[in-house]
Amino acid sequence: MSRTATLPDAALPSSSSTPSSTPTALGRRAALGAVLRVTSGNFLEMFDFFLYGFYATAIAQTFFPSDSEYVSLMLTFVTFGAGFLMRPLGAVILGAYIDKIGRRKGLILTLAIMACGTVLIAFTPSHASIGLLAPVLVLIGRLLQGFSAGVELGGVSVYLAEMATPGRKGFYVSWQSASQQAAIMVAAALGYGISQWFSTAQISDWAWRIPFFIGSLILPFVFQIRRSLAETEAFLARKHRPSLREIVRSMVRNWALVGAGMMLVVMTTVSFYLITVYTPTFGKSVLHLSSTHALMVTFCVGLSNFIWLPVMGAVSDRIGRWPLLVVFSALTLLTAYPSLSWLVQAPSFERMLAVELWLSFLYASYNAATIVALTEIMPPEVRTTGFSLAYSLATAIFGGFTPLVSTWLIEHTGDKAAPGWWMSGAAVSGLIATVLLYRGVVKAR
Repeated sequence: MSRTATLPDAALPSSSSTPSSTPTALGRRAALGAVLRVTSGNFLEMFDFFLYGFYATAIAQTFFPSDSEYVSLMLTFVTFGAGFLMRPLGAVILGAYIDKIGRRKGLILTLAIMACGTVLIAFTPSHASIGLLAPVLVLIGRLLQGFSAGVELGGVSVYLAEMATPGRKGFYVSWQSASQQAAIMVAAALGYGISQWFSTAQISDWAWRIPFFIGSLILPFVFQIRRSLAETEAFLARKHRPSLREIVRSMVRNWALVGAGMMLVVMTTVSFYLITVYTPTFGKSVLHLSSTHALMVTFCVGLSNFIWLPVMGAVSDRIGRWPLLVVFSALTLLTAYPSLSWLVQAPSFERMLAVELWLSFLYASYNAATIVALTEIMPPEVRTTGFSLAYSLATAIFGGFTPLVSTWLIEHTGDKAAPGWWMSGAAVSGLIATVLLYRGVVKAR
């Protein structure tokens, strides 16, 4: 493995040596259509995840009632985080399926499983109606979503990497994350509309379900457009399709690579869930800003992410992945806590917007290089499984529990800016992983 700074772009067989990873026959319009079709599932997943975070207080009252608001909210976030514990299992089982059967069939299956979880959460009666069965059904819904999501991001990222035109892999893969930002903006806009049309009591009682119902209604449309996906030429050109046993052996053999990949992703997942899913709760419950202001900030964060992700993905194609990884993990380490500390000293809509947009810039710039790098460092024959396992482990252990950890840190330290330390720790993980991967300490076997 080369010790040059552009290692994954130039040295690994998965980056550019795959003969069919340059589908020149795809016109610009056809490529755009493929990107929209493959990222539709990402949109749906993040739409539902964001709604769960934004309506955490209402969900807590509906399914996890308690005399303590803190306990009720913690139970809600525990259930939210439990879904992430299923991601590594989904990464191995569904990832092996995609690496063996194909990208297209696998992405249709993940969407079907995700749909079951979404519908279950949308239509489960309240605790007052069916008792303990209510939180159990919500938990099952989250577990199904987590199992599916364990490979959804990896499957989509690998598909985009394999269909990318020469020299534009970072730009293409960045649309996986950008599709999630579109979902956040749509969900925030819906939340804003509901906050204007219904009273606080109505929202807490039943109106919080409306966006979930809308998500259920768009499921058939998402299925239809994903069914029209074509299989990637890179997958069709492969002579050998590994079995589950072979894939598991490869993952064991490359445990250090998966571990370093997980460390690389930690900052992406922690920062993402901090600035999107947790932001509405942070704005309302911690800073005591209005729901409208929290939603407006979240919408702006989604828009900022949506703009910066493809821009910085294209930059990574020009200058390499490692400069972005080093610079923006270092900036996050140095500025995450001071930024939040400045915000909590005098909470306001303007300050929250400024801080969140800064953190958005850090996240998007780092993430744009991270996701494409992860597709490049994994061996081609187990690319989906390796990517998905590294990503899902980072999310399950760190990122997915960010709302829970942030709530706990604030409660037990009394420091409203404490989530900044969590984000800074994630940045340290990113810096270490970058050194390990881009200086040849860890490489594919």
